[in-house]
Amino acid sequence: MDSITLTNSHFLSILQLSSSALPVGAYSYSEGLETLVENGAIADQKSLKHWLAAELCYGAIRLEAAVMVRAEQSATIGDVETLCRWNMWLSAARETQESRTSSWQMGRSLMQLLGKLQPEIMPLMNAVGNPGNYAIAFGIAIAHWQINIQAALLAYLHSWASNLITAGIKLIPLGQTAGQELLLELQPLISTAALEILNLEDDELSCCSWGLSLASMQHETQYTRLFRS
Repeated sequence: MDSITLTNSHFLSILQLSSSALPVGAYSYSEGLETLVENGAIADQKSLKHWLAAELCYGAIRLEAAVMVRAEQSATIGDVETLCRWNMWLSAARETQESRTSSWQMGRSLMQLLGKLQPEIMPLMNAVGNPGNYAIAFGIAIAHWQINIQAALLAYLHSWASNLITAGIKLIPLGQTAGQELLLELQPLISTAALEILNLEDDELSCCSWGLSLASMQHETQYTRLFRS
């Protein structure tokens, strides 16, 4: 991957956008981990790492991140038609009600937040329509703040991994140190995945996420739950 140059302003903006403190509700979703922990498929640090690594290599997060990149490109040139098309495409690619609802809820929250922080961004946000996916809103913000797309993609994937590791810490449970060890171990894979995603052509967008889909469907009827997905 080419070297990334960021101004202080750009660097602080991507930190804010990818922060776990951003009030978009990401902390309330486990993306099927709650089901997998309950049925014993994930029981320790090693099995959680294996799951997250597989998702980075083959899972739905790759599609989501690839659409975020395309949203940034469309927003940069003001191509509303393409932006709307990718928003609809991503909604259609969601295989369960839970995954679709979580993407829409986080997208709505991020759009509302950005509308208050940067009102001038709202015409483009409104043009996307409702519901809008989180990846689309993220891409629009990246374009508005003119953040390097490589840095944005790394931050997007890192934020995703951090959120699920936090969920794993609560569910398995794991210690905080184990969670940080896992996040550090995933760094090379996150970097590799980001490079691969940046080079994907439109007709190469695919994933193997049947395990995630089954876990998500089972979670919808799980008796006791801490998370919304």
